Amino acid sequence: MIDALFNQPGYLGAKRMLDATVTRHDAIAANIANAETPHYKRVDLAPSFRTELQSALSCQDAGRLGPLRPKLAVDCKALPVSKDGNTVNLEHELVELSQNSLQHAVESQLVSASLLKLRLAITGKSA
Repeated sequence: MIDALFNQPGYLGAKRMLDATVTRHDAIAANIANAETPHYKRVDLAPSFRTELQSALSCQDAGRLGPLRPKLAVDCKALPVSKDGNTVNLEHELVELSQNSLQHAVESQLVSASLLKLRLAITGKSA
């Protein structure tokens, strides 16, 4: 019974999106840390993950959302910004970090709201 509550497409989708923002935060941190490393290639969420997540969310398919895990890949669209072949643009990474932080806050609220509904159902109290 309790498993059914945590296998709802809306909850799983919010949780997978939250997983993606955490993974993306790690990628951005690695990019910033390696901004001056010669020949370092910028990493980001794999485009295939984004496509799979959007497809599963649009279908509201819990079976496809459950096993989905965020993956990182080299950003093939990033161009070298220095003579040493490094593809990290520090200003771009800081903007991405800010946007990712906002996404994480929203997704955390979505997951928390689901858990608060469960708490209300069990205890009859919202707080």
